Amino acid sequence: MIRVLIAEDMRILRESLVALLELEDDIDVVAELATGDQIVPAALRHRPDVAVLDIDLPGVDGLAAAAELHRQLPECRTLVLTGLGRPGMLRRALAAQISGFVVKDAPSQELVDTVRRVAAGERVIDMKLALAALEASDNPLSPREADVLRRHAAGASAAEIAAETHLSYGTVVTIWRRPSRNWARATGSTRRASPRRPGGCDAPLPRLVVTLRDLRSLRLSVVSGSL
Repeated sequence: MIRVLIAEDMRILRESLVALLELEDDIDVVAELATGDQIVPAALRHRPDVAVLDIDLPGVDGLAAAAELHRQLPECRTLVLTGLGRPGMLRRALAAQISGFVVKDAPSQELVDTVRRVAAGERVIDMKLALAALEASDNPLSPREADVLRRHAAGASAAEIAAETHLSYGTVVTIWRRPSRNWARATGSTRRASPRRPGGCDAPLPRLVVTLRDLRSLRLSVVSGSL
C-alpha cells in the first residue's frame, strides 16, 4: 500500500485529488493539508511514502517544504503539482530534491501512474517542461513572485499586497524572504527585500523599472531612487 500525503490550498482541488487517489486499491491518502507549514509535521507523524504538493501554498511554499521534508524524512518522496509550467519552477523543484514534477492539467490517470512510479523510486518529470528548462534562460521568479516584489518596491505593505493579490500574509512574507541569491539574480541587486517594520522605519527600497520587454521575460532591473 502506497501512503500518500496531499497538500493543496484549494479545497475543491484537494478533495478531488483525495477522491481520485482513494479509488485505487494500492493507494491510501493518510493526510490532506491546506498550508505549507503543516507538511513536515504531518509527514513526520503519518510517515507517507509520497507527498503530493502544490507549489503555491500559504505559510510555506511547496518547494521550500519539499526541501525541508527531504532533509528530515528522506524516505518520503515528493511529487510537485503546478499550474505554472515554467522552466524556472522546474529548476527550483529539482534543487529541492523532488522526485516528480507534473502540471495540474495532466490527465488523471497520468497523475495516478506518476504517484506509483515515484513511490517505486523513479524520478518523473514532464517532458515538455524538461525540454523547456534546457532552452530557457535562468529566471528564479514566478509571475506571482515578480508581482509581489513590484508592489513591495512601490511601497505597499504585506497586508496591502495580500489583499490585492488574494495571497495570505505569510505567503507574501515568504516571497520577500527568498534567499539573497535568487533576489540578486532576478533584480541585479545585492539587497534583499524585507517586510516593513512597525513605525515606518524601513530602509529606502530600490526602484524597480519594468519595461514591456522585461515583463515578457520576467526580468527586472534595479536603479536607485524612489517611485
